[in-house]
Amino acid sequence: MPARRFATVAAATALAAGPAALAGAGTAHATGDQGHASAVVLRTGLDVSLLNKTVNVPLAVALNEVQAPQSAQQTALTAKLDGVDGGQPFTVLAAEVADAKATVTDGKAEASTNLAHAKLHVPGLPLLSLVEIEGVTSKATCEAGKTPTASSNLVGAVTVLGKKVTVTAGGPTDVKVPGVGEVRLDLSKSATTSRTAAATALELKVSVNPLKLNVAEVEGTLTLAKATCEAPAAPAKLSEKPAGDVEPQGGPVKEAGLAETGGSSLTPYLAGGAVALLVAGGGAVLVARRRG
Repeated sequence: MPARRFATVAAATALAAGPAALAGAGTAHATGDQGHASAVVLRTGLDVSLLNKTVNVPLAVALNEVQAPQSAQQTALTAKLDGVDGGQPFTVLAAEVADAKATVTDGKAEASTNLAHAKLHVPGLPLLSLVEIEGVTSKATCEAGKTPTASSNLVGAVTVLGKKVTVTAGGPTDVKVPGVGEVRLDLSKSATTSRTAAATALELKVSVNPLKLNVAEVEGTLTLAKATCEAPAAPAKLSEKPAGDVEPQGGPVKEAGLAETGGSSLTPYLAGGAVALLVAGGGAVLVARRRG
C-alpha cells in the first residue's frame, strides 16, 4: 500500500506540474521609448546690427520653453534682452497670456501653447510693434498605436508694423512698410509622421532697417506658439505559435498505447502519468502475490 500511494502521488504531481510549466513558458514584457513632448511660446533667431554693422548682436530668446518626459509648464509673460538698447533692458515680447505645457503619460505625449494679447518688439523700433496678435494656439498629440495630430489656430486680428493684415494658411503674407522694413508671415504650419507631430501657429521672417539709417538693422526669424511630440513606442505583441504546429514530445500516440484523440502539449504528461500508474499497479500486484 505505501508503494502504491507513493507512485500515485508522484503521477498526480507530474500531471499537475505539466500545465503549470506550460503556462509559465514564453511570458515576456516589452518596454519601449517613453515618448517626448516640447512647447515654446516664442523663439527668436535674429541678428541685430548696430551703428552701420560695426556691432553685431545675436538676438536669441526663448520664452516658456518646456520639454517632457518630465511634465512641465511655464507661464512667464515677458521676454527681455540686455545690451541692445543703449545698455537698457529691452522687452522683446509682452503678453497677457503666455502658456506652454508638455506632458508624457503612459502611452501618450502631448504639448500645447497659448499666447494672447501679445506685442512683439525689435531694437530700432521702440514705439512701433513688429507684430501684435490677439491670440494663437498650437497643439500636438502623439499616442502609441494611433496617428499623431497637430493643429494651430489664430484668433482675431494681426497687426504688422502698424498695419492690420489678413493672414491665411494658403501661403505666406508679405507686409512692406516704406522706410521701416518688411515682414513675411507663415500661418499654421504643421507636419506629422507615423510617430511624430509638430505645429507652429505663426512664423515670421523679418527684415527691418528704419529709414535706412543703419542705426539698428534686424534680420532673421521668429517663431510663435510651437508644439511638438513623439509617441511612446507601442508595446510589443508576443507571437504565439499556432496550435496546429505543436508536436507531442516523445513517441507517436499509437506507440504509447493511447487512443487517437489528437496530439497536444499535455500528451507527454498524460503518457508519463499513465506509465507511473501502471508501474505502481504492477508493483502492488507483485507484493500481493508474494504475501499470498
